[in-house]
Amino acid sequence: MEVTNKLVKGGEFIIKETDAQDVFTPADFSEEQNMMHQTALDFVEKEVQPLLERLDNHEEGLMRGLMEKAGELGLFGVSIPEQYGGLDMDFTTSLRVTEGVGGGHSFPVAFAAHTGIAMLPILYFGNEEQKAKYLPGLTSGELMGAYCLTEPGSGSDALGAKTKAIPTEDGEHYVLNGQKMWITNGGFADVFIVFAQVDGDKFTGFIVERNTPGLSLGNEEHKMGIKGSSTRQVFLSDVKVPKSAVLGEIGKGHLIAFNILNIGRIKLAAACLGATKMASTLSVKYANERVQFKLPISKFGAIKHKLAQQAVRIYAVESAIYRAGMDIARMEQELLAKGQSHNEALLGAAREFAVECAILKVEGSEVLDYVVDEGVQVYGGYGFSADYPMDRAYRDSRINRIFEGTNEINRMLAVDMILKKAMKGELDLMGPAQAVQQELMAIPDFNLEEETGLFAAEKKTIQKLKKAILMVAGTAVQKYMNSLAKEQEVLMNIADMAIKVYTAESVLLRVEKEAATKGEEALSVQADIARVYLADAVDQVQKFGKDAIASMTEGDEQRLMAMGLKRFTKADLYNAKDARRRIADVLIAANEYAF
Repeated sequence: MEVTNKLVKGGEFIIKETDAQDVFTPADFSEEQNMMHQTALDFVEKEVQPLLERLDNHEEGLMRGLMEKAGELGLFGVSIPEQYGGLDMDFTTSLRVTEGVGGGHSFPVAFAAHTGIAMLPILYFGNEEQKAKYLPGLTSGELMGAYCLTEPGSGSDALGAKTKAIPTEDGEHYVLNGQKMWITNGGFADVFIVFAQVDGDKFTGFIVERNTPGLSLGNEEHKMGIKGSSTRQVFLSDVKVPKSAVLGEIGKGHLIAFNILNIGRIKLAAACLGATKMASTLSVKYANERVQFKLPISKFGAIKHKLAQQAVRIYAVESAIYRAGMDIARMEQELLAKGQSHNEALLGAAREFAVECAILKVEGSEVLDYVVDEGVQVYGGYGFSADYPMDRAYRDSRINRIFEGTNEINRMLAVDMILKKAMKGELDLMGPAQAVQQELMAIPDFNLEEETGLFAAEKKTIQKLKKAILMVAGTAVQKYMNSLAKEQEVLMNIADMAIKVYTAESVLLRVEKEAATKGEEALSVQADIARVYLADAVDQVQKFGKDAIASMTEGDEQRLMAMGLKRFTKADLYNAKDARRRIADVLIAANEYAF
């Protein structure tokens, strides 16, 4: 396989190898990035954590007050230009801050809605007057924002919205009528980004102020989790706004909605990462404190397995998040160098890596669900008690698989976007896929000459897993052609293969790069993490591949593909039990998530 240079393309990981030295890892964080992360962590620990119960009870003004404090600290303005009161920092720093607030339960929900889907549409699609009017207040925390897309009849099908915007006879205003639901920050927002259909079919964004006559709110929703966040319906009854309230162009609202969601997805993964580390630390501390059979339960193998597996999945997804984050940042710099504006450059970079953003949204939210679920189990009966922290962590995590497009939608989007890039000629999938087909028909290469170096065998395994993806995806395209979109189960099989391979490769590259600087011995436990994740990924890729092959082939073709899958998912047995014990011992000694 070809080795890339530093500037890669979205989705390219399936067909190319990446040099470890070209990957950004958490060891590369700047002092400034770590400082901003620490500021966010300190804010959550000192300001948010003591108020969790009161937040969940919707004490009047409490969440808004916390948000205003965050604004005063500069946490809202990380990626906002200085001319609007922001800090104008890079994309990786914004991810780092999002991770820092991630352990704040309902708070990061309010934070992300404000700094992401409420502010960024104005920053990236607003005209100069709109930016000057709203961004300084939104950045400082004087104003609060909300995003109104979902309706009772349109969730995943966002463009099926029924809210109408009818121009007045003089063309100077629009009158909005409709209903929006699940609106985060709805109870205290001053500025609403509202999507409506102009002339029945022109999906368009509007900036609507809270005090506009005709805009009213429903009651706070009763939710399973994230109870402290304000979630209300927004009703629009003859809401008259000036034509200057139009955000972007008439009929181009989909560009706002979908481009902002790309950024939102990777940021959601970063917030989930912050929450996973908190839950891991809680699990480790409790396992060290809880004594059964005259021993702390952290001494038992079954608990060590749980603590280690939490850490394995956290460390792996962290590796993937910051790998993709820097790829976006590098692409942004490339587009800026080509003369694009700041807004066009970041949107273009996020669009380029929309596949990775979708992958990370899925993996990040599912890792968090796994970690808190195992956290409840470590706590045992106390995990089920609302007097202990895992109850809230467990309930609050569940929404993340629904936010920013459900995980099922994101799985299908990831594959769809890869295939569309291939059809446009932006990604050469056909060549590698055909090469894999030819390899299936050829006699296996029994050349026993082995490469040396850290992870040489593991990298070979990753190459083979990519061939498994190409084999299954290539067959699906040939079989179904234009009707592939209807084969959602197969699409999700392919997506799951890609998710595991991207994450497994990311963690291997991270450890390889850091070991080159610090030495293999210093990274020995991190190498255990990478190998445990890969061993699990091999089994999962085989299962997803097998499910897809069984559902779309039969007879000789099925036997040939099954043999190919077996060849591409063949890996040496690995003693993951002892590796997990070594990983757990580090956590137990540190009494926290320690990687």
